Formats: sequence, structure tokens, C-alpha cells
Amino acid sequence: MKYKFLLATGAAAALLLAGCSTAGQEQQQQSSSAADTPQEVFANNCSACHGGNLQGGYGPSLQKIGSKLSKEQIMHVIENGQGQMPPQTQVPKEAREKLAEWLSQKK
Repeated sequence: MKYKFLLATGAAAALLLAGCSTAGQEQQQQSSSAADTPQEVFANNCSACHGGNLQGGYGPSLQKIGSKLSKEQIMHVIENGQGQMPPQTQVPKEAREKLAEWLSQKK
């Protein structure tokens, strides 16, 4: 009897955790769309590491990134990652392009 209870509890926990992981993936995929402004894309995907005002934190400051990197170079970093930054391929390509353009103007 005790074995059946443990088995049922384990199965219920597995189903609950599986449901949580799917919800998280859907929310992450909806965090940015091509219609979002570059500022919204940044807030949703970049600000946790680069700061809400581009001032840096865990990641480097991006306040004057346009004076160091071209739009194409910024796009390369967004798409491929660099150092500790992972590729941001969850962001739609059009939104990544808008973000790279916006960041390239930060001089």
C-alpha cells in the first residue's frame, strides 16, 4: 500500500513539473515579437544583465556601444553570443535587427 502511494505521488509531481516547464517556454517565446520596439526587446531580454539604462551590471555597459561596434558587429554578438552572453535566438530576427540598429546609435 505504501508503495502505491509513493508511486502515485511521484507521478503527480512529475506531471506538475512537466506542466510548469511548458508554461515557461511559452512565456519566454512570447517575451518579444517583431512588432516590439527595440526598447521593449531590450527590456524583455537584455536589461537583467546590461541594466535598465544600459549602464551594465552582470554584463557590460552598452551606453556607448555604437562608438565601439557597428550595427553588423552588434548583430553578430546578439545572434552568436560572446563571452558569458548566450545567443539571443529566442528573439525574432526582425526584432534583433531593430535592437542592433538602436544599439548602434548609442554613442
